[in-house]
Amino acid sequence: MSLQLIIRALSPLLFVILLSFPTLAQQPVPPISSTGFPELDQYRASRISIYVNDFGQLAHYRDADAALAPAAAGESRVVFLGDSITDYWKLPDYFPGKSYVNRGIDGQTTPEMLVRFRQDVIDLHPKVLVVLAGTNDIAGVTGPALNEDIEANYASMAELARAHHIRIVFASLLPVHNYTHDAEESFALRPRDRILALNQWLKDYCAKNNLIYLDYFGALADERGLLKRALSEDGLHPTDAGYKIMASLAEKAIQKALAENSSR
Repeated sequence: MSLQLIIRALSPLLFVILLSFPTLAQQPVPPISSTGFPELDQYRASRISIYVNDFGQLAHYRDADAALAPAAAGESRVVFLGDSITDYWKLPDYFPGKSYVNRGIDGQTTPEMLVRFRQDVIDLHPKVLVVLAGTNDIAGVTGPALNEDIEANYASMAELARAHHIRIVFASLLPVHNYTHDAEESFALRPRDRILALNQWLKDYCAKNNLIYLDYFGALADERGLLKRALSEDGLHPTDAGYKIMASLAEKAIQKALAENSSR
């Protein structure tokens, strides 16, 4: 068949395809799938532009990272990596005079933290990294996540830190409570058995890999295994009293990590 005949045969098909382009362009963007939890659905919808344009939110700390001076000789820089529980933690108020750098971002999950791990952790050259993460993974903030998925992300963080001679401290997930109306949905999204399972995995992983496990859960839980009512208004984020307890435990873990570094 000649080229001219082939073109003539294909022309009607090409015409139909070209006509379909405007129709395809006008197709509505499918809505984000519902989780069955209205507050979470609204939150996820509000973050679509983040998920599409800057999933790990590298822009969040890019300027602050660039402006951070190199650690001085003898300075023990510590980075706190996490979600809103870390983000809301005013570290200078709880660790005065310490070179502790807050790199928490509200709403983040462990895959998002891995995306920015080099920029917000490795490139800052800390001696110690404190990781508090996973509660938003369980809640499905960036989509459903199995415990095995979260564990794999923990392990990736540990391996990256080890490769760059950063001593890592893994903090347990905090307990949650449903003692207030504002806490009900947040509590329902974070089943206690999943929190306990992840904490047990973290504890075992730290023991097997010579890492430090920081047990916030045991210090913040009441007799029912829920976050103590006096330590949180919304059932998830600590009050000042909660952060004070966490700060004391974190400082002990950090000093242990620094001592182990100096002994090597």
